[in-house]
Amino acid sequence: MQALRRVLSSPTSQPKSLFIDHQVIRQFPKQKKLVARFASSTARPSTSHSKFLRWSLGGIFCVSAFTVAVFYAPAVRAEAPTEGGGQAQPSFLRLDEVRKHGRNAEEKWITKGNKVYNITDWIPGHPGGEVILRAVGGPVDQYWNIFTIHKKQEVYDILDNFYIGEVDPRDLVDGKVPAEHVDDPFKNDPKRDDRLIVHSARPFNAETPGEGLNPFITPDDLFYVRQHMWVPEVDEAKHNLVIELADGEEKEYTLDDIKRKFREVTVTATLQCSGNRRKHMTEEARSTNGLQWEGGAISNAEWTGVRLRDILKDAGVQVDDLPEDIKHVQFVGAEAYGASIPVDKAVDKLGDVLLAYKMNDKPLALDHGYPLRLLVPGNVAARSVKWINRIRMSDEESPSQWQRRDYKCFGPNVSGNPDWDSAPAIQETPVQSAVTSLRDITPHSPQDSKLLQVYGLEEDSIAVEGYSFAGGGRKIIRVDVSADNGRNWHQAELLPNTSKGAKAWAWTRWRWVIPKGQAGRCFVVKAVDEAYNTQPGEYEANYNFRGNLTSSWHRVGYRAKPL
Repeated sequence: MQALRRVLSSPTSQPKSLFIDHQVIRQFPKQKKLVARFASSTARPSTSHSKFLRWSLGGIFCVSAFTVAVFYAPAVRAEAPTEGGGQAQPSFLRLDEVRKHGRNAEEKWITKGNKVYNITDWIPGHPGGEVILRAVGGPVDQYWNIFTIHKKQEVYDILDNFYIGEVDPRDLVDGKVPAEHVDDPFKNDPKRDDRLIVHSARPFNAETPGEGLNPFITPDDLFYVRQHMWVPEVDEAKHNLVIELADGEEKEYTLDDIKRKFREVTVTATLQCSGNRRKHMTEEARSTNGLQWEGGAISNAEWTGVRLRDILKDAGVQVDDLPEDIKHVQFVGAEAYGASIPVDKAVDKLGDVLLAYKMNDKPLALDHGYPLRLLVPGNVAARSVKWINRIRMSDEESPSQWQRRDYKCFGPNVSGNPDWDSAPAIQETPVQSAVTSLRDITPHSPQDSKLLQVYGLEEDSIAVEGYSFAGGGRKIIRVDVSADNGRNWHQAELLPNTSKGAKAWAWTRWRWVIPKGQAGRCFVVKAVDEAYNTQPGEYEANYNFRGNLTSSWHRVGYRAKPL
């Protein structure tokens, strides 16, 4: 597909008539329908249309390797005739008229600021897919405030081709479209637990508090929440999953089909945001971009569903003898979030990749993907797409900004505007550990006394607990803890668990108890996985401006308090 894109984008494939000849079709026989659809205009586009063509080609090939539609509609400007050849005046359009051109209308309009645009011919080529339909019939501004990637001159130039007039001044309040005409995409978000540590409200992002990090299984209402957008409106009875094969053929499954036709599987798996502990990198090294998560953008649960491998096989994918042109599996959620994983992981018999519909033996909560989500254990949580409704077999990874830009790491010397294509998307995560509880205990407390007896202690002590985790299903084999900022080390107890799954997908809880008199002012923890990977000691050497995959030693200050 990349080769096809180069041919279609080259000057030799775009003569004055934009005619795509049969030589190209012969060169790419499987994609002949796609090639033919590019020969949709006989007029040479203007400069602005050339920009639209280049931008749309990239976006469309990204949105779907096998769904392409490019339109070369001339720029339409609704202008009133003028007397004496003077400058034309814009047409004024009432907001009621704009509202009639919504999702179900033949022509679809939006407003941006006080301008009105007919984007009917833009929608098939929109790189973000059909999410643009949420805005039709009203303002697009609130969505562009979320998808800030649109705020570029090249995008404004593209939009300018679809300008048809101005919002009638009679409908404006203080020169703006009034609030009652602006759709609130977050209006259906669910109520959340007040104990969550909130980092942003719209979209909602909150980490698990300490009390939720201590149990092996995180309580559902305290499981960390990472939203890139709003929670979509979903109806379980109407929520279908479409699987798009490499040749463009599609197979559709209802949720009932998925539950009835395939064997149910339960896997215990930890999900961790790539930005977990980003605040620690900011504090210990330099400023980073993104939500300043502490140590709670990670949680653990039991997930129940069906294997992705099984449903792909049923849809016609040769999972045991993959075609050479299938390298990635792309996923799209109902709110338009997109990501992908290598196909080898998707079909691995021991990979435990699920289409999950239960979390801790209950239906998924809205915040966590109800009614259906992807679970990719061992990989960064950004690949476990929620509200999944489409799967594509492809020769390239997802085109979404969350695959191609946001979730990547660069060297400590790189900042600002890097070459995004020079770094691979994050998949598996490095070894990680953190302190989640640091408390004084005393033999005078019956509960503390039992714990002290386990460790053969009879004096005032300090109990330190936390989590450790490694991506790729690698087992944690050791957790080292220091009570004096890393000068002397001890091994923590690895607490038993009841994980389910082919590999070590879940975190390992650990505990260490030390006499109070031996404690210094700073506790430090580091973990080691079964491949003997361990955490770096300092932050600066591992710094990246996005603050992703922060995994340096976790340090927690301590000051003795009287018991």
